[in-house]
Amino acid sequence: MIETTIETTLQTLDTTPIWLSIKLASLTTVILLLITIPFSYWLYQKGRRVKSFFTALASLPLVLPPSVLGFYLLMLMGSNGPIGMLSTQLDIQLLAFSFPGLVIASVIYSFPFALQPIQNAFESMGKKPLEAAATLRASPVDRFFTIALPLAKPGILTAAVLSFAHTMGEFGVILMIGGNIPGETKVLSVAIYDHVEALEYDQAYILSGGMLLFSFVVLFTLYYLNNPSLSQEKTR
Repeated sequence: MIETTIETTLQTLDTTPIWLSIKLASLTTVILLLITIPFSYWLYQKGRRVKSFFTALASLPLVLPPSVLGFYLLMLMGSNGPIGMLSTQLDIQLLAFSFPGLVIASVIYSFPFALQPIQNAFESMGKKPLEAAATLRASPVDRFFTIALPLAKPGILTAAVLSFAHTMGEFGVILMIGGNIPGETKVLSVAIYDHVEALEYDQAYILSGGMLLFSFVVLFTLYYLNNPSLSQEKTR
């Protein structure tokens, strides 16, 4: 009886929010890595005041309630906001309540989760490797690609995993800026909320269970990726 119920629920379950969430998380992670890797490297070379200011600014999503961040983004991207009015003048789609708007909001909201691991990786390698490469007449570009990036690889991998996982679990910012449009902005977290609100607990159990398993896999991956670096530090 229970197996029949589960099978029936799986057959009727709409998987569109799952794939939409994966698409959103993948795009967000790629964009974040493209932005935070050079930005972290730039901060790594700056003094304490500049570094502290920009790190604090980039880390605001960590302490701001998601609804507050979503509200300001909605005011910017909505039809009466500066970005919204510019979109209307250019005769292009409004970013609010659209998938591109979700991507922008997700990049901003998950920014510190990508920035901090990469920034810590650059800081932990110190200045000596780059200084040694400079004495061998390696150009700044060569030093970045052949020295800095390989040494920061554990931090970059951690940033990628955290960014993907954090985007998959977003709710408040997503609901504020994207609403609940099936096939466009209705991601996994919003779908779970809808099922609970409609008293469809079977579907909510399955989706929530999948997220629980996904969260465990993410944590396991992070610990697994960090163990080699920890063991190397212990042997030094």
